[in-house]
Parts: sequence; structure tokens; C-alpha cells
Amino acid sequence: MNNESNSILDKINSPDDLKKFSVRELEALGAEIRNELISVVSRNGGHLAPNLGIVELTIALHYVFQSPSDKIIWDVGHQAYVHKILTGRKEFFKTLRKAGGCAGFPMRDESPHDPFGTGHAGTAISAALGMAAARDNKGENYKIVAVVGDGSLNCGISLEGLNNISEVTKDFIVILNDNKMSISKNVGAIPQYLNRLISGKSYNRFKAFTKMMLKRVPHGDEISQTISNLGEATKGLFVPGVFFEELGLRYIGPVQGHNLPELIRTLDGVKDSQKPVIIHVLTEKGCGYFHAEAQPEKFHGISKFDPCTGDGYGPEKISFSSAFGQTMLEIAEKHHNAVAISAAMRSGTGLLEFSEKFPDRFYDVGIAEEHAAIFAAGLAAEGVIPFTAIYSTFLNRALDCIYHDVCLQNLPVVFCCDRSGIVEDGPTHHGIHDVAFLRVMPNICIMYPKDETELRNMLYTAVELKKPVVIKYPRGGTGRKFLKDLAPEFLAEGRAEIVKNGSDLSIWASGAEVWTAMKIAEILYRSYSIEASVVNMCFLKPFDSDMLRKMALSAPLVTLEDAHVSGGLAVTVDEILINEPHKKIMHFGWNDVIVPHGEMENLRLSGGMDVESLVLKIVNGLKGS
Repeated sequence: MNNESNSILDKINSPDDLKKFSVRELEALGAEIRNELISVVSRNGGHLAPNLGIVELTIALHYVFQSPSDKIIWDVGHQAYVHKILTGRKEFFKTLRKAGGCAGFPMRDESPHDPFGTGHAGTAISAALGMAAARDNKGENYKIVAVVGDGSLNCGISLEGLNNISEVTKDFIVILNDNKMSISKNVGAIPQYLNRLISGKSYNRFKAFTKMMLKRVPHGDEISQTISNLGEATKGLFVPGVFFEELGLRYIGPVQGHNLPELIRTLDGVKDSQKPVIIHVLTEKGCGYFHAEAQPEKFHGISKFDPCTGDGYGPEKISFSSAFGQTMLEIAEKHHNAVAISAAMRSGTGLLEFSEKFPDRFYDVGIAEEHAAIFAAGLAAEGVIPFTAIYSTFLNRALDCIYHDVCLQNLPVVFCCDRSGIVEDGPTHHGIHDVAFLRVMPNICIMYPKDETELRNMLYTAVELKKPVVIKYPRGGTGRKFLKDLAPEFLAEGRAEIVKNGSDLSIWASGAEVWTAMKIAEILYRSYSIEASVVNMCFLKPFDSDMLRKMALSAPLVTLEDAHVSGGLAVTVDEILINEPHKKIMHFGWNDVIVPHGEMENLRLSGGMDVESLVLKIVNGLKGS
């Protein structure tokens, strides 16, 4: 009996194995990879649509180039799943986003095929250009390819990198994976013909030879320049490459991104180009899976789902993101000068319905967080109320803009920081660092809602404060009822809330950690007869110093935060109490280590942030009081 597998994927253990198969067989491999992507992501969650759209391009890249000798750098990083499968990690890929398993983004310590770690948009061109400069300085000749996609080209960093390429190296390739989220589509027989012509080795050799010969004849330089100008003008009629050509890059495209023979032919043709090249590749996000093709935003990044129906498991629950979106609709109805801003995260931040109902009051600025902050400042300066929704980890990029353009001018911009705290995606996405720099900004108010209803109250309160405001909330929800039909409650700035009274200990918690504190308090009383107060630190800045001093004087005090302990609640408490009489203080949060990726439960357990570990630490700490 012949037990040999008919699966091509089973025979791919490194990029070298691709070269053993025909192009027709590699096209069949693409279908197998798509099935594997759907299977793994439906079980583990992850970024499905971007990877379904880049299957053929990834196969072509590894077929033409020689990784890891040649370097392939993936912008954003969430489009690198196929790359991981093809570079000896197809079994490891089944552990995607699991603790100790395959990361959802390229990581240098995971594989030599990941030459540069990525997770935020706009970094690939600059990083790859730095590598190219190092290669040239060492006198080496390996190839470097930067793969840019999902709208990353409109990121300011990408544009800065593009501007610098021609000054740094002549041997550099940029792949623009255009999945209709960046440069407009341009198709047809003439552009495809021009692509084959201008990317071919014979054409480039002939062009170089012609220039050399013209230099030997009278007025040859003038003739050469006239021909060149005519060629560029003709090309500009058919392809949108003038911008790149003006930056000193040879533009090739658009190329059909799901036509494997065309991709291989194009990449092979430019591999030895003596001028930096940008190849414009048109792909379809979600290609090959009906549900992802129909709803690419939904399947961009998704939790576990049924691969047959495309639906998630269980009833959809209210989340902080959805509560934010619903409240924004309310506020827009009541305040006609309120607007919403997103940095390419309309759906993820809960603003999809707002964008549809109030299209003239919704601004998606693309992957440009610095611009988003300053744009919001300009709106606020003219009497508009801008709500700027940005993931916590991406807000890090706008540090100077928040300080210089918003806080120094005391402009009433509301920053709504989704995905605060740890998330499953790992260290590039954990929202635990931004509070350290936000806390020291002048004029700013920082709030943490304990649940979705309090988030609604804080959004209404932010309108009345008329100053820079940051509201930080995590991914998902608390499971508590969202009281959206009640009249909003306006919070007193800088006042904390006692959620539970107790005389033996006070636990000060930020945001949804209030409910962790409530579980801790219950176990402390039931198992150790310790009565603990639980304080909802609604405002990190301004802080309720009076309540803190009073409670710290009468009983030991614990702080609990889903943030880095060196920058948020713990430091605030220490600064207030350093010259004040107080009982024992214990701080719990994320320590000065890189928190990996994995399921939330496992991350909290390994970081000592699960309820049982926290209870034992508190009990042992009290014994030494």
C-alpha cells in the first residue's frame, strides 16, 4: 500500500523545497495553505483576511529569493503567517498565539527567517533600508525585500523611508501589497504588458547598452534624456508610478497578486536591478474564503469562529468597544460639534455604525497616529469636540504630539484608548506602557472605567471637562449589564469611588481590575477573615489624594493595575505617600519584563496576576506588616 501523502504542504519544510515543484503544483499548494490558515485561525483566533490575501505573493517571494540569506521584512507583521508556514514552522504554526507557541508576528528569536521583528505599521522600509546600508558597507550582495501592506504606505514613517532610499542604496526592493486599502487599483492589458517589458532582464540590459552607446555620439546625452522623458510620460499615462519614480525608485505595477506565474516572472526580473524598485501588487483581502472576502474588516483580526459559517461562538456580548460606539452615537445626537477620529481602526474601535450614520463627522486618517493627534488638536482649536479612538499600544507613537499640540495648549481632545492592558497578541500590542508618559503630561485628565456603563459616564464627563482627556479601557467586556437607557452620570473630577467597605485592608484598583479586586476581597474574607475595602480609582490624574492619605494611615494598602507598575497607579500612590505617615503598601501589576503572547488566563498566571496568586501574595505581605 502506498502511504505517501499527496499533500504538497507536507513536503515543504523550508523555502528550498518550493523549488522542487512546478508552478502549477505551487498553485495547488496555495489552496492547501489557505485551508491551513482557516483551520488554525478558526481555533486560535488571529489575523485571517490579510494572510489569505498574500498566499501567492509569499510563495513567489520564497521561490525567487533565498531566505534567510536574502532578507524579507514584513510590515505590520500580521501578514506573515504564510511566511511562517513556508519557513519550517508549519507544525509550530498550529500553536499560533498560544502561550509558548507561535507568535502572531515575526520575531527575531523565533526563526532566522525573521530578520526583523514587527507588529506596528510603517517600520519595514526603514528597517530594511538600514539592513541594506549595513550590507553595502560590508561589501556583501544578498537581497533585501520590504513587504508593505494593509495601508502601511500612508504611515509617515513609510514615507520618510521611501524618501531616503535613493540616497542610501541602489539594491533594494519594496513590495506594495495593495489590498484596496492603500493605492487605487489600476488594471488592464497595457499595464500588464508594460510590467513584463520593463521588469524583464533583456529590456534592462538593452536600456543600459543604449545609454552607453548614446554617450559616444554627438549630443548623445540630450537624445538619451529626450527618450527617457518620452518613456516616462508614456508610462505615466498607464500606471500610477510617477510619485515613486520621482523618489528615485523604478515603479513596476500593478501586478495581479494572485497570478503566481506573473509574480514569479516579475520578481525574477527585478532581482538583479541596479536601481531601487517598488512593485505594486494587487491582492484581495480574504481571498479564497467566502466569509472573509465578504467581510474583510471582520476577518482582519478575529477570535475563534466556526469555519463553516464564519460566525463566532456563543452570543455576542457587550464590550468596551461596542459601549464606546453606542455612546458616541448618543453624544453625536446631543452635541452637533462632536466628531470621531480613527487611525485605520474604524471597526476595531467600535466606530463602524458612527461612520455610517455620521459620515461627515467621522474621520479615518489612516495609520497615522501622530497626524490623528494634531488633526484633533486643530479641530478642538476651532470649537469642535474630537473623540480620537486609538489602540493603547499605537498611542505610544503620538507622544510628542499629545504633549506639544494638545496638552501644552490645553485643548479639549478626548483620547479613547482601546486595548489598554495586556492582550493575546503579545509585546508589540500590550497596552501597558502608555500610561507612564501620559501621567506626566500637563493639563491632562486620565480616567479608567470599571465597566461599560462607567465608560459611558466618562465620555459624557469628558465633554464637560473641556480639557485634554484620556480614557483607558481593555479589550472585551466585563459581562456586566450596560445601562445605556439611564441618564448619564457626570463624574466629579479626581474623585475615587469606594465599591466595598472593609477595615483590615484597602485595595485600590484601576479599570476592570476593580472586579479582580472584588474577587480577591471575597476570598480574603471567606478564607482568612480579612475584611478589605475595594476602591475604584476612576481618575488616575487628578488623583484622590485625600482619600488615599486617610485610608493608607488606617490600614495596609494594595494597588492593582493592568499596566506597568513603574508608570501608573503604583508610582502615583508612592509619590503622594512618600512623606506621609502610612501603613504597609503592596503594588501589583506588570513588572519590568517583556510580557509574551498567549491566552489571557495563561499570561496572568505566569505573571502572578491571577486571583489565587494575588491573594497569597497579599496574605503573606500582611504577615510582615
